[in-house]
Amino acid sequence: MTRHVLEAMGKAKVVVEDGRVVEVGEPQIDYCPLFKRHRNIDVLTPQTVQDNVEFRMRDFGMCTDDRSMRMEDFLSFGVSELLSMGVAKGHMDAAVLVCDGAGSCVVDDPAMIQGIGGRISGIVSTEIIPSVVEAIGADRVLDRQKGTIDQFAMTDKAFLMKFRVLGVTVADAKEARMLRDAYGPFVRLFAVHTTGLTREEAEMMFDNCDVITACASRHLREVAETRSLLQVGTRIPIFAATEFGKMLMTERLQQIGKEPAESEDDPPRPTI
Repeated sequence: MTRHVLEAMGKAKVVVEDGRVVEVGEPQIDYCPLFKRHRNIDVLTPQTVQDNVEFRMRDFGMCTDDRSMRMEDFLSFGVSELLSMGVAKGHMDAAVLVCDGAGSCVVDDPAMIQGIGGRISGIVSTEIIPSVVEAIGADRVLDRQKGTIDQFAMTDKAFLMKFRVLGVTVADAKEARMLRDAYGPFVRLFAVHTTGLTREEAEMMFDNCDVITACASRHLREVAETRSLLQVGTRIPIFAATEFGKMLMTERLQQIGKEPAESEDDPPRPTI
């Protein structure tokens, strides 16, 4: 039996054991515009969270041994799409991600980057699913026995594998600072799962990351007013915090034929 702990829609705690949802907590926000748009969910409740997680388990095998590992773009503009494009175009050699059933891993296949990151929730902990590790490659998983999540340790291992420039997803502001201090410009940092950051943590993300997704973070939106170099998105903004982030986001806009947005038309409620 495998056990996976997620922070899903509205940062609700969800526990999946052996392919079944066994626990669902209360969402911390009431409304998410992305789930309204893609799944027509008006109010986040434990039941709508459970229904959506079970849908993703059926649809692409999240947290199961039927996990689909390669996907087309899900959002026109999201972190996984930026990472996938960045690796495909040679701006980064690979991406350090967190995958259900594997933990921290390094991936240089753009379609697999999208497949791993495009539709998952925040992963608090996970346990090994052999078919997922096999698809990624056992040597590219940090801990093939326990599914450990440690983006710093995985980045260190990836550099030992001779990758030169890595895109790394980070959800913890202190880890972002550690990565920047240790590896400087050789890591491109993408802040994800940011709902609930403190003001200090929001500032720290802008100090160290290249691209930051707002999620339902009130403090990130406030800091972005003076520190963002580019904003894209009218529902859940993504911010460029460095010139590299701005370049990558601009290239994605050109790729999909869209213009940047300067304000939100349908924000999550409430922001926290």
